[in-house]
Amino acid sequence: MFETLRNAFKIKDVRNKILFTLFMLVVVRLGSQLPVPGIDRSFFSDWFAKQQQAAGGAFNFFSAFTGGSFERMSIFALNITPYITSSIIIQLLTIAIPKLEEMQKDGEDGRKKITAITRYVTVALALIESIAMAIGFGNQGLIPVMRQADAGFIAQASAVLVVVVALTAGSAFLMWVGERITEKGVGNGISIVLMINILSRVPSDLTSLFNDFVKGKTVAKGALAALIILAVVVVTVILVILLNDAQRKIPVQYAKKMQGRKMVGGQSTHIPLKVNTAGVIPVIFASSLMSMPSIIATFMGKTGGTGVGATILGMTSQQNWFKPSAPIYTVGFVVYAVLIIFFAYFYTSITFNPIEVADNMKKQGGFIPGIRPGKPTTDYLNKILNYIIFIGAIGLLIVCTIPIVANGVFGAYVSFGGTSIIIIVGVVLETLKQIESQMLVRNYRGFLSD
Repeated sequence: MFETLRNAFKIKDVRNKILFTLFMLVVVRLGSQLPVPGIDRSFFSDWFAKQQQAAGGAFNFFSAFTGGSFERMSIFALNITPYITSSIIIQLLTIAIPKLEEMQKDGEDGRKKITAITRYVTVALALIESIAMAIGFGNQGLIPVMRQADAGFIAQASAVLVVVVALTAGSAFLMWVGERITEKGVGNGISIVLMINILSRVPSDLTSLFNDFVKGKTVAKGALAALIILAVVVVTVILVILLNDAQRKIPVQYAKKMQGRKMVGGQSTHIPLKVNTAGVIPVIFASSLMSMPSIIATFMGKTGGTGVGATILGMTSQQNWFKPSAPIYTVGFVVYAVLIIFFAYFYTSITFNPIEVADNMKKQGGFIPGIRPGKPTTDYLNKILNYIIFIGAIGLLIVCTIPIVANGVFGAYVSFGGTSIIIIVGVVLETLKQIESQMLVRNYRGFLSD
């Protein structure tokens, strides 16, 4: 990795792209520290800390994905979460709305139209979320002007408008930054912004682990704890790398045919089916569904009970899973595992169409050795896909379970979990591959070169 970066800085064009990306990331982190005008930041930070305790860490998802800007109530409080939500919504709608499906198949022009629709939906979602936050939290004390009896309607409305504009503009600006990184920098801009948000929380998590397990202990106990923490992180990263790179290659043979006076075709290739076909989406969906009951109960003030409802809410919190003192809560992990496997199959069925792949192969004269073209090819692809989806879902589950077990059994609490590690490793690997491909293009010497 370091060799690739060192060689990349020797090429002016690639070096400029890397420096542009780094500059934009500095802008993102600076914006995460700027407060929204006219709010009481101490109110929101206190409120967020209380909700973290009451909801059992259900808000960790927002904190990790926004890089802490949500709890600081900065102008980037919404961050790129509206864009991520918008992208998922549009992707799911492409299978339900024929017009969007046509756009997706319409080449570059169709993709540009879908990108424009995604932008509009992003701004709309950011506007709705910012209005809800400004009015809901403003009445509780986020916007001091709204609680002043002598303040007029115009003053209160102006304060709300400033907060709404700041939050919406911040989210739209981050979307623009992500697109500029994709266009003029290296890697996928939105993914890189998301990665830097997650990485910004790592130092504080490592500090808390050090204080809990190393500081104040004997040299032997402290060293052993540090080695165990390091081993868990390394094993998790290795598993994620293996999961990202694993693929099943389906051999494809193309028949020879005459074109004019030439015989063309006859070459062999393969269809690379990734083991982790759905990426991190199943984990995001499952985590969101599991945390939703706790978040709703927190907003309704229904936390801290002792009945059956409180037990069910406790089962939805990842912080309670695998605790030796309360094994009943681990039932929630079983539901979590089932949801990950379900969403792995569901999302893959949307993004990968075996019928379309089989038809395209048949039109181009291709076939899988030993399998007849048409429906037999579709059935074969479905069979292989079902196997590898299950393997990929189990791999995702293992990666996500390691931090959860460490938290439940040993109390090693961190804000980032398996989801964050999968995103970080995946983005780093994809970015390095893109840098290497750009270096290869610029260093390639054809047979006409000296």
